[in-house]
Amino acid sequence: METMIAGDAVEKSNAAREKALRADYAALGEQLDRRGIAIDAILGKVEAFGVAIPSWGVGTGGTRFARFPGPGEPRDVFDKVEDCAVINQLTRATPTVSLHVPWDKANANRLKQTAARFGLGFDAMNSNTFSDARDQKHSYKFGSLSHADAAVRRQAVEHNIECIEIGRALGSKALTVWIGDGSNFPGQVNFARAFERYLDAMKDIYAALPDDWRLFTEHKMYEPAFYSTVVQDWGTNYIIAKELGDKAYCLVDLGHHAPNVNIEMIVSRLIQFGKLGGFHFNDSKYGDDDLDAGSIDPYRLFLVFNELVDAELSGAGDFHPAHMLDQSHNVTDPIESLMLSAVEVQRAYAAALLVDRKALEGFQEGNDALMATQMLKAAYRTDVEPILAMARLNGGGAIDPVAAYRASGYRQKVAAERPASVGGSGGIV
Repeated sequence: METMIAGDAVEKSNAAREKALRADYAALGEQLDRRGIAIDAILGKVEAFGVAIPSWGVGTGGTRFARFPGPGEPRDVFDKVEDCAVINQLTRATPTVSLHVPWDKANANRLKQTAARFGLGFDAMNSNTFSDARDQKHSYKFGSLSHADAAVRRQAVEHNIECIEIGRALGSKALTVWIGDGSNFPGQVNFARAFERYLDAMKDIYAALPDDWRLFTEHKMYEPAFYSTVVQDWGTNYIIAKELGDKAYCLVDLGHHAPNVNIEMIVSRLIQFGKLGGFHFNDSKYGDDDLDAGSIDPYRLFLVFNELVDAELSGAGDFHPAHMLDQSHNVTDPIESLMLSAVEVQRAYAAALLVDRKALEGFQEGNDALMATQMLKAAYRTDVEPILAMARLNGGGAIDPVAAYRASGYRQKVAAERPASVGGSGGIV
């Protein structure tokens, strides 16, 4: 398997840190043993856990007002795969890439071979009917799958079916559909008719799914439609999944909710009724900020994983959620942000595995609110970094991914090879 960063560079970085890591791991093991937890069992679960990297995330993001390109930005999907390979090489936590079509449209055989060289696979495919592609016949300015014009809806359906076909050639097993359809003014659209058109179009897409595929529908409260959104909340998303069939599931993006919404309870509800498809992990302060996972509210991320681990350990049916990042990096090196975000998702998972489930249930059934919440806090406050770092070391990754990455000079190398992007443009990506 090829690597983008020389193996001896990673080994040199690890050599300076391995002795301390092993001491920290042993100390944490003793602490957990007193709580009846085998550290090696937790390590094994962390080593098996992975989160997909969004291809669009390795480029510099932006806002509605401006985008400031960074050095060495990917020129095409093949450059994106190389950057994703660096992330997985150093973290050993991101074995798959989630592609966005038409941005990532390329020869499927070449793309699959490129990914295979680095030991990467492909996660869910993502369609794009929220912006217009070059030479596109019909515009999505006023919607796509819910558009009043049947020709526009048919174009959007055909695009999603094309994404399925590309995904089949790459070995993907899922399609994620998010639309920006909605309205900016009261009276602009008829709510019921727009939703009916959306469901009819989605049924055509669903019918094109291979038997072993899943369809993820993603809700969002607002933006780019600021008055109403066709798929605006998890309740509507659940209706869609139920209407479409057994292969349809709800995807939860952590930034797509109203302020102060209890996201972990939404996760629990979707698990309970067999419709949790997966996640787009990021963080939020004000809205759909697409900030680095765990950068604003790491406790909420932990609480989400508390529900996931509870379902995993209780043997919930039809439970195999997809884990993906979805972030926009405006002021940081995207590779560094994605590495740390993957680690933060792992951290939340590892900490949730430490919850004393039996004790927690006892306090819940006994209506002991204080001790029930302390059970969660005890797990959350435990520093699981030695487990995460040992998982990286065992997998051939870096004990300190950012330090190894910076020492490698990778960003400077690709900045010299890839032409600088022109600044001054608006737009998220």
